[in-house]
This record gives sequence, structure tokens and C-alpha cells, in this order.
Amino acid sequence: MKKLLGIDLGGTTVKFAIMTEDGEIQQKWSIGTDIRNDGKQIVPQIIESINHHLELYGLSADTFLGIGMGSPGTVDRENGTVIGAYNLNWSTLIPVRQMIEAGTGGIPLYIDNDANVAALGEGWKGAGENGKDVVFVTLGTGVGGGIIAEENLLHGNVGAAGEIGHMIVEPEGYLCTCGNHGCLETVASATGVVRLARDLSEEYAGDSELKGLIDDGQELTAKTIFDQAKAGDPLAVIVADKFFFYLGLACANIGNLLNPETIVIGGGVSAAGDMLLEGVEKYFQQFAFPSIRTSTKLKLAQLGNDAGVIGAGSLVTRQK
Repeated sequence: MKKLLGIDLGGTTVKFAIMTEDGEIQQKWSIGTDIRNDGKQIVPQIIESINHHLELYGLSADTFLGIGMGSPGTVDRENGTVIGAYNLNWSTLIPVRQMIEAGTGGIPLYIDNDANVAALGEGWKGAGENGKDVVFVTLGTGVGGGIIAEENLLHGNVGAAGEIGHMIVEPEGYLCTCGNHGCLETVASATGVVRLARDLSEEYAGDSELKGLIDDGQELTAKTIFDQAKAGDPLAVIVADKFFFYLGLACANIGNLLNPETIVIGGGVSAAGDMLLEGVEKYFQQFAFPSIRTSTKLKLAQLGNDAGVIGAGSLVTRQK
């Protein structure tokens, strides 16, 4: 049986996985992402790592049905190119497919945006349970997402479908990097939660360990805030509830628009776990259309760092 090779290209690490056509990982490894010199070494180092590991495992190009890859930036799926991946220092057009296919003995390469690919992974082998309609919301430094509707990954007119982080949840809210005010990303990302905590602490007059940390100028993280909320810190509880409100509102809007079987919440901030899920569910139930409340389920992501490589591998099987 043929194998799949999945690649998850990130700003600090490139992850690889060799897997079966059913998405079972057999080997995985990673290398650092060398973004020096405009990221010119990234693709050659990916090729070198693939060839080294194929030799190590006694595999040939003929063993593989194809290579799937998730990449940051603007991905031209048809031509296999990437531009504007600024965390990789890729400001000019990179012919990724042409380079990797030439460097690996002609193994076909399929490429898509990294958030879309992570959605495919969670939708296929993770919390989405291979459902036909799954939306993935990832909460990290920013807020990203991907939409699978009737088994198809939605790309939209210019490939910008799934920009869940730029859904407006507070029209008079914080200025976003996109130029709008009140995007979900400004309040539900790791940095957004910290910003909420700092602002709400200025209005909070009660006794709070979190307020003490903020007033003392301590470094603050989303984990600290949610840990304090779990411990019952009154300011942290208020901050967490505000976060749940915004994310619950966004999930209700997603549900009302698409009625997926599952909305999967992942990314670093989702490590808050069941408390996050229960808090978001409360506001989802408040804002969702009645039939959506019972037919669309909210779940936490299950695959962690493997979502990207598994989803990348599935790009290959989707070509059939």
C-alpha cells in the first residue's frame, strides 16, 4: 500500500510525518525553520530532510502517493506557490511545488494554507470524527480557522474563506492588525486575553491576585489568567467570562451560518480545557438559532501538534 508524507511548515519548526492512506502516523520528525537570508534555505532543507529520512527508512519515491504541505502565507494551490509568508521572510513568490517535486524524484506535492490543513487534520482524524461538516477555530498568537462543508474545504473567491479571527464581535473594540476594530482575534487570541485582563484590571477595585500581578508589572500569559480563573480569582473569572462571551458569540454566528456537525476549538489557548468549553457553550446556547443549539456540537481539538501533518497528508488523498 502507498504512503503519504505530510509537512507542516511553521515559523519556528517544520514537522514531517509518514503515514498510511488511512492517516495512521508511522514515523514523524521535525527540523528548525531557517528564516535567515529571506528564508531561501527553507525549501532546500525540507528536501534534504525528506531524502535523508527516506534513505534512513529504506523508502523510495515510488512508495508515496504524494506529499501534502501546509504553509503560512498566500498559497496558490493550482500553481503550488507561496507568497507573503512574512513569518518565514518569504516576501517574494516561492515555487514550492516545483522545487520539492524536482528534489524528491518527482513525488507529487499538494499545498494549502496551514490553518486549512489543520482543519482537515482535526476534521479527519481528530475531534471532527471524519464528519462532512466541520469548522476548526484555532486560538494562538492570532485566531485562525478552516471550514469543511459537505466534505469540501472552503477556499472562497480569492482563497480567503475561513478568516474566523476577523469576524467582528465588538464594533467599537480594539484596533486589529487588519485595520478593523473589534475582530475576534483582538480578544480571543493569547495576546487578546492578556489585553482584556489589563484593561479590565483598571476598572476592578476588589481584592485579586491577578490584579496584583498586573499592577506589579509581571509578565502575563493566557495560561496564567485561566489558571487564576480556575482557582476562583474574581478578576480572572471576569476576564475569562468576557473571553467566553466573545468566542461563544463567534461560534454561534458560525453555527447559524453553516450548521456544521462540529465546531472544533484548538490552538494554545484551548489548553484551558473543559472550563473553556463549558464557558463558550453557555454563550453559544444563548446566541445560536434554536435548531443549531442541538445539532452543532462544540469540542476541544484532540490532535495537538499532529493536526497539521495529518491534514497535510489528507490533501493527497483528496486528489483522487
